[in-house]
Amino acid sequence: MFPPIFTVAAAAPAVTALLGSNPTRLYPFGEAPQGVVYPYVVWQTITGSPEKYLAGRPDMDGYTLQVDVYADTGSSARAVAAALRDAIELQAYVTRWGGESVDPETKRYRISFDVDWYVAR
Repeated sequence: MFPPIFTVAAAAPAVTALLGSNPTRLYPFGEAPQGVVYPYVVWQTITGSPEKYLAGRPDMDGYTLQVDVYADTGSSARAVAAALRDAIELQAYVTRWGGESVDPETKRYRISFDVDWYVAR
């Protein structure tokens, strides 16, 4: 019922090389635990809807996810974003590159992008 972004990312060696494997630092609901090691990624569903059929119950749900990469350096953030993109694009669609920024207080780097994912029920 939910997009398998964690399963896909955790199965990609290029992603786990950057985000770890125990745990893989990819967190739902847009929140990471306090004191998490950088780099890390948060994601959240920003919209979604079931497919619509007149003849019966939908067999697929569509989701749009916002993915945010946080890192100590710009090059690290870009490397994580590229690894995630490469893993995700085999199963879903990157639909928006949201931009790059540096938090004025923490001086951490952020890259944001959106993914459209269709999930069979």
